Amino acid sequence: MTLWNGSFPFYPGANACFPFDTTWAVIVSVFLSLLATFIIILPGIRGRGRLFWFLRVVTGLFVGAVVLTIQFTRDWETGWVTANTSYKSFSRALVNVDIGLHIGLAGVNVTLVGNPVNQVNETINYNEHFAWSFDADYDHSYGEGLERGLPSPILYVAEKFTTQSPCSLHRQYRISGHYASLTLWMAFCTWLVSILLFSMPILLYGGYMLLLTAALMLFSLLFFFTARNTPKCPIQFGPASLKTDYGGSFWLTLATGLLCLLLGLAVIILNSRHPEKLKLVFNLDGRKGEEEVWDKSYLPAEPSSSTQDVLMVPLGELCEVTATQL
Repeated sequence: MTLWNGSFPFYPGANACFPFDTTWAVIVSVFLSLLATFIIILPGIRGRGRLFWFLRVVTGLFVGAVVLTIQFTRDWETGWVTANTSYKSFSRALVNVDIGLHIGLAGVNVTLVGNPVNQVNETINYNEHFAWSFDADYDHSYGEGLERGLPSPILYVAEKFTTQSPCSLHRQYRISGHYASLTLWMAFCTWLVSILLFSMPILLYGGYMLLLTAALMLFSLLFFFTARNTPKCPIQFGPASLKTDYGGSFWLTLATGLLCLLLGLAVIILNSRHPEKLKLVFNLDGRKGEEEVWDKSYLPAEPSSSTQDVLMVPLGELCEVTATQL
């Protein structure tokens, strides 16, 4: 049963594309603005401490931007498959499409792109998000997708993650995502504390906080790893199977966690064995020299002496020496 233009009455003609998520773009823009501000004031830093200061700023902003951004990314686990499958229910028409599954900490994204994009008198280009965060109901989002008449491949993949699915993927990924998100928020807090300690400066405890940041980031990967390696239901499209693997956010988190681990260990080792080199990296010697010059420049002038200035010598000599002003 079709309408006069060949479309099915249960499905609207317009695609229901998920809007672009600007959260990560805003975070990156804020950190890039901070970096630009620090670059502007960079010429005001004198000597070789300028390079060390710039490296500390870039490294600190990079770690903070990564820890905050990966909370909202949707490529912790990704997978693609190309298949010939039915496009909509009650239709025998087959389409050649690329089907993608992108799993994040707060939900899943299912993409559907036609090869070519224009098939069966429609533009096949979908990107649908189904959330399972604390303030979202995954089953409700899936029900809305049914009401809007999303293509069958998207609904088939999304159904695997519903609470009623025998695959139990929803419970596994939802709990793992919540714990991973919590540990990443804690890592962001410890990163802020480490920045404060390094600026005070309390270098040893700053290194300890960097180690704690690295540990929390690696623990978040462990939580997600437990969900990734549980038995899964196959997602089949005829002979083709949709399989997923770790995405960019997972590897970026791992690399950043290892970076924090190395930096924290370096600070602790240098503080115990070569504290003077660590102070050089943090420009502490230069500050001390500047303070001494500042103090000397503001010392009161020596009082003018009268006809005779009396200089006291140690008591052991038991004498008073007089000096006549020339």
